[in-house]
Formats: sequence, C-alpha cells, structure tokens
Amino acid sequence: MNSLNPAIKLRGHHFICLHFFSGEGYNSEFVVHLREILKRVEAGEEIEVYPGVDDICKKCPYLQDDRCLYIRNAESKIREMDRTAIKFLRLKNQERVKWGDIREKIPEILNEWSGEYCKNCAWRKVCEKTTNYKNGGTPLVE
Repeated sequence: MNSLNPAIKLRGHHFICLHFFSGEGYNSEFVVHLREILKRVEAGEEIEVYPGVDDICKKCPYLQDDRCLYIRNAESKIREMDRTAIKFLRLKNQERVKWGDIREKIPEILNEWSGEYCKNCAWRKVCEKTTNYKNGGTPLVE
C-alpha cells in the first residue's frame, strides 16, 4: 500500500459501526458525510487506523475542541471502545487497511462486540434493522 497517498482516517469503533450504517445519523450533514466516506472505502480507498478524532468525527455536531461531548464521559468511553475494536479486529494504530479486509472480520467478532458494546448503545435499534446486522455481520453478496 502506498504510504504517500493520504488515507481515510478511521478510529477503532468506526471500523465496526460503519459496517451497519443505514442512512441515519445526528443530522443531515453528518449522514451525507458518512455516505461519502462509506462510498470511498467501498471503492477501495485505503484506510488508516487512527487513534482519535477521525474523518467521520469531523462532521459530528457533538465534536468540540477535538473531544466528543455526546454524553457525559463520552471521550474516555469512546477511546476505550476504539482500543477494544482494534484488538478484536487484530489491527494496529496507523496501519493501512482495505474495507473488504475489515468486512471479512466482522462476523468473527460481532457476537463478542455486540455483547460488550451494542447492548447499551443509543444506535442499537438502528443497526439491528440492517441486513448486515441480521446476518451476523455477513454482508449480502451482490
């Protein structure tokens, strides 16, 4: 992979949660931005495993001074979730990967991930409606 080209920066939990994106989000600007990032990664653009505010966070209305203010203690909870996602997916910070390689790992880790993080997530009901989630993380073959 070419380290001279800028890669899309994604933090740990976005590698998992973006997999179940269904067109909902905090506001319309955020949703449009998510769709664009998803289109780019699905087209094969490189992704850098990034340990903080990433390319998705940049359009989040709860981002303030490079910190998430979605709920109390959000920043520390998200960083812990990111570390766990990276561990589950067997990634390293600043590693460059392709979306297809991550997609293949989702079914292997979804049960453990959902047991730890999805049960108390505000977005749970949104993800549970997606075909990918219903199929245990296995995407439909097109």
